Amino acid sequence: MATTPAPVTASADPAERLKLADGHGAIIGLQWGDEGKGQIVDVLTPRYDLVVRYNGGANAGHSVHIGGEKFALHLLPSGILNPRKLSVIANGVVLDPQVILEEIAALAERGIQVGDNLRISDRAHVVFPYHKLQDILMEQAVGAARGDRKKIGTTARGIGPAYADKALRSTAIRVWELLEPDHLREKLAYIVKIKNALLASLAQFCGEDFDPIDADALTRQYLTYGQALRTHICDTTELLHRSAASGKKILFEGANACLLDVDHGTYPFATSSNCSSLGIYAGSGMPPNAPGMPGMGSIIGVVKTYTSRVGGGPMPTELSDEIGDRIRQVGNEFGTTTGRPRRCGWLDLMAVRYSANLSGVSAIACTGLAVLAGIEKLNVCVGYRHKGKALQAFPASPTILDEVQPVYETLDGYIDPIDHCQTFQDLPKQTRDYIRFIEQFVGVPVAMVCVGRRRDQILFP
Repeated sequence: MATTPAPVTASADPAERLKLADGHGAIIGLQWGDEGKGQIVDVLTPRYDLVVRYNGGANAGHSVHIGGEKFALHLLPSGILNPRKLSVIANGVVLDPQVILEEIAALAERGIQVGDNLRISDRAHVVFPYHKLQDILMEQAVGAARGDRKKIGTTARGIGPAYADKALRSTAIRVWELLEPDHLREKLAYIVKIKNALLASLAQFCGEDFDPIDADALTRQYLTYGQALRTHICDTTELLHRSAASGKKILFEGANACLLDVDHGTYPFATSSNCSSLGIYAGSGMPPNAPGMPGMGSIIGVVKTYTSRVGGGPMPTELSDEIGDRIRQVGNEFGTTTGRPRRCGWLDLMAVRYSANLSGVSAIACTGLAVLAGIEKLNVCVGYRHKGKALQAFPASPTILDEVQPVYETLDGYIDPIDHCQTFQDLPKQTRDYIRFIEQFVGVPVAMVCVGRRRDQILFP
């Protein structure tokens, strides 16, 4: 049985070497997800008192490598691996009680206990089985009506339908309601009637069988979940305000990534929440003028030094050749949540610069460098052309983005492995030039360079 991972010591604390600004901080993915945010959150957690997840649901997957062990987290913040820090699932998250209880149990089997170090917002919305079924049937219905290419590529975790119910209000249930048996029983009775009617119709349209949901059985199941989570549930908004007022520092952990943001991503091929830094305020209840927030000059954008994407939607630099396959295999580009193979391609700096500006990042952490070792020439997208005209900005239209021709700058690659390098200067000149090119194009300094996935494989330019 594994023991609780040792935290990074003060002398090795990357935050000290980064000279991060005082106040709170945030870790945001600047591409289509899977950038390696979990690793960055894990190593920066010692600087902060609380780690807060403010968006998304069990559709997100963060992988953290500690020593020879890999931890795959979906709902729990990556900070949970440091038992002396408080991990918070805030109001902007949609919570699947079954998934989080399974995660807690899986960590316990590996010697990591989750207890007083976890708090869950009583205002977070709850994912139910009918949300997952609706997710599946809606994807089938869209495919049948418009063709498979128009599918969103959902993870089928019920996230979109849960957020849709949040907006609809009358069919939504929040975490606090799991603690009120009579109230939950009465509410689920009428919600399930509506869902059964909706799902039966969708199933018929898709040519699928449908077994109606039993409201009583569902109520019993979710009341059990509520009791199991009771000690973790609280008003996290009040908790965060009180913590900030007392001088505690908060690290906000973004799930998914900027290009999947429901407002600013490649909509509709996006997720259902605000996953840029703009989502922090509504998703946590912490306004910009809360204690420590004006000092949030420590927004670190995580950039994988190539591009990957799961599901449908435009991806201008996608490679459907041997290099794309090589990146996928060497980088183990298969979804943490679904296991699906990811689409892979060259680094798209047009997209990264758009996301960096959107989230107001103050520094960049680069991951995935070791995957590119052995490729003689590296293409980097520095512009888009559409029907012969150069685009000045990242387009809102997914049709245009799907049709653009990427403008590439070709840089010398690096042949030898780099995962053994212990300082930035140990890296081959071509690798350092690649990093500096990213820094100059985006206009944001690169403060961290990951040559592997472990805590000890982060270098500082």
